[in-house]
Amino acid sequence: MNNVKLDLVVGLFVLAGFFSFVYLSVQLGDFAPLSKRQQYQLQAEFGNISGLRRGAVVEIAGVGVGRVGAIELSERQRALVTLYIDRAVELSEDSIASVKTQGIIGEKYISISPGGSDLVLADGDWLMETESALDLEELVSKYIFGGV
Repeated sequence: MNNVKLDLVVGLFVLAGFFSFVYLSVQLGDFAPLSKRQQYQLQAEFGNISGLRRGAVVEIAGVGVGRVGAIELSERQRALVTLYIDRAVELSEDSIASVKTQGIIGEKYISISPGGSDLVLADGDWLMETESALDLEELVSKYIFGGV
């Protein structure tokens, strides 16, 4: 009888560990099938997105409002970035999307500066105003070799 209780406790402990692992994997991973319904999609073209990754945060005033979806090369040989923005956030058509870095050597993310237009972007629209990533290597080489 004592052996059965021990087996039951061990089995429940293993099940709890397994469900904890699954929960953490879903929360920390890039798996969010239901959240895409609560977001709308925007497109933006950048000249340089050096270091930006799929799943990076999209922020407005330091607050996360979405994620970077796909990153592709456009027909015009520019970086085409798909953004998923929370439906509660309305962006005007003259909003500006910029590639920024968290800290000096941190991860890249998209920062959106809201505009003042009355026209609001809808699902599938384009952010026309973009600012590319600052390339530190290029700046340092210009400084070293006298290009500044």
